[in-house]
Amino acid sequence: MLKKRIIPCLDIKDGRTVKGISFVNLRDAGDPVELARAYAEQSADELVFLDISATDERRKTLAPLVKKIAEAINIPFTVGGGITTREDVSMLIRSGADKVSVNTAAILNPPLIAELADEYGSQCVVVAIDAKLVDGTWVVCTHGGKRVTTLPAITWARESERLGAGEILLTSVNRDGSGEGFSLDITSAVCNCVNIPVIASGGAGSPEHFREVFAETGCTAALAATLFHYGIIKIPELKKYLLHNNIDIRC
Repeated sequence: MLKKRIIPCLDIKDGRTVKGISFVNLRDAGDPVELARAYAEQSADELVFLDISATDERRKTLAPLVKKIAEAINIPFTVGGGITTREDVSMLIRSGADKVSVNTAAILNPPLIAELADEYGSQCVVVAIDAKLVDGTWVVCTHGGKRVTTLPAITWARESERLGAGEILLTSVNRDGSGEGFSLDITSAVCNCVNIPVIASGGAGSPEHFREVFAETGCTAALAATLFHYGIIKIPELKKYLLHNNIDIRC
């Protein structure tokens, strides 16, 4: 069985790390390069960088900032935001990304997943799914969580895997930034319907929330932002807590 991973996330807007609640009411959370360096020093297992306004602003991911972060860390690095072509991925890999995350562009053009997997390998392709509970059904959102579709999250997770995704980054829009805990129901459902790793995201507010999502779902990693950015808990403390609670975590 794979050891569980702890992944901090840098949501980037205008070159700064930001964080909000349910993708709105954003506030500054610090310099992304300094945060990235600190997380690597704290033994984070990976780092995710999401340029959250790139799609809405119809521009590409901030490659120079990606390069600066990549030079400051020595852990696997996933980058997303505004990726629509193979050329975008090539540029980000040259800038230091190990994996790329696609979201809106993949929903609008599903063959993009297969194209990227064929070119760079499935291990490089992460499909980010922003899921929102609407009238009892978890559906997918696009454009940084701003637009709600009628596409069921479970359906899209299965299709993403079929097309060649190597991993899913599943974020609960309902819980994002709330500190109320991960959405265990949709996380478990997605984990049960695919055979690729799933990263749980959205709602982490305490070490217990990590223990719950690892113990009660099949996710292989859990991602958080607010909890780490504002020093509510340090990654080494979290890992120590999880090990004490019999969660097989990477050290």
